[in-house]
Amino acid sequence: MAKRQLRQRPPIPALDVSAPRSMRRAGKWTAFILTVFLIGLGYLGWRLVTQSAFYMAKSGKATYGKVVDRTGDVLFDGTQPLTNYEWGHFADVGNLIGDTSGQMSNTIVSRNLDELVNYSFTYGSGSSATILQTTLLHSANRAVFNAFGTKNGTAIAYNWKTGECYVCVSRPCVDIVQGYANIAEMPKGSLLCKAFYPTVPGSTQKVSTLLAAYQFAGVDAVNNQQYACSGSWANPNGDVIKCHQDYGHGTQNLAAAFANSCNPYFAQLVQSGLVPLSEIILDYTRMGYSVNGEQAEPFSLNGIVIQPASTTLVDKDQFETEWGALGQGKTLVSPYQLMLWQGAIANGTGAAVKPYLLQSKTTAEQKTVSLATHMQTDQMFTSEAAQAVQAVMTKNATEHYYVSLGNYSCGVKSGTAQVSDDGRQYENSLLVGYCLDESCPVAFCIMIEERESWDVTTAQIAKVLLDSLYGKV
Repeated sequence: MAKRQLRQRPPIPALDVSAPRSMRRAGKWTAFILTVFLIGLGYLGWRLVTQSAFYMAKSGKATYGKVVDRTGDVLFDGTQPLTNYEWGHFADVGNLIGDTSGQMSNTIVSRNLDELVNYSFTYGSGSSATILQTTLLHSANRAVFNAFGTKNGTAIAYNWKTGECYVCVSRPCVDIVQGYANIAEMPKGSLLCKAFYPTVPGSTQKVSTLLAAYQFAGVDAVNNQQYACSGSWANPNGDVIKCHQDYGHGTQNLAAAFANSCNPYFAQLVQSGLVPLSEIILDYTRMGYSVNGEQAEPFSLNGIVIQPASTTLVDKDQFETEWGALGQGKTLVSPYQLMLWQGAIANGTGAAVKPYLLQSKTTAEQKTVSLATHMQTDQMFTSEAAQAVQAVMTKNATEHYYVSLGNYSCGVKSGTAQVSDDGRQYENSLLVGYCLDESCPVAFCIMIEERESWDVTTAQIAKVLLDSLYGKV
């Protein structure tokens, strides 16, 4: 019997347990989305912990701490009614420090609300007040404020070595204790700090023009330049530049013309071509001016916004250009920026240490964080020009301001600004300068509005400022 052949079973193919490609792609996307979600959740948690004060400030339910000066004297208090303080306690700093009412926006409190909130994610509303310590010296601010007497204006001063802003007063000033029930009757300017807003600089502008001249023509060439002043001078177009001294100053060199604040001298310097107008425009631009409509960057002081200087310079033979280079016409500069240039002259480098107002923050958990900065501006003018102008300004102070300023080692330049405001014509008096004394290294700008010959002088206010700071900062 034949053997039966066994049929072999075909091999069983291996089972493919891998997922379809589409499922693998879906899995990768799911993992990616989950990772992004977890990262986002972590970031949100970090934001809630570290930025909780910011969100509380925006919620409208926040409570606020205190703003104090460098010695701890209170400048604003959000922990109790302001009426608990004596009448006039905040009268000298109201429109700089501000409050939480919303009436003033360009102030320390308004620009730093999130820093002032009494709240942390861990502890909620803190039992201790958040404290913002400023670089200001309240006693000096009050002394300078009182020195104005009945006059309005502004004064600002900072340490040109460290950047600490010591004094910043503006009159008229709102007393935040009294509130705003009579806001319609408040004098114009009560709700803003005039140190931060452009004004007509008058002859303090001659510092900028002299810096430009030194940088292009050289120190010796400019110092030896002589022009005559008979009380007025007519440019090639027949336009007349008048001097404040009717009978003129005669023939002068630069040092004499600077001390005399002689308009015809500086108008002739601009018109002469010794320094091309294009060079003046370039140097002004480096200093932060907006020239002929070209936009310059605004300044920021712990959130407070300061508009840049501006002027119009078109033709060296044109009255408007010559008048603008003398600080009149369309030239506008804030006292803050005038002070900043003085800082770059005082240190002799042409670059200034940037001012700041906030020194430190103590949180609701009683952790102190430094807010101080030490940053420099860009190079605004050369060190040679800075040192040359310093020599001229120091000579001016030594020979003409010894009686009013005393033994301080200062450099100064005065200015009288002709202002047209809503049809009214009047003159403001300005003084810019610096002190080189180790116990009082400050740069400053002072402006008295509508000053008359019998009123307090800018130099007298400068003396009060220096006396109130000397040895205390």
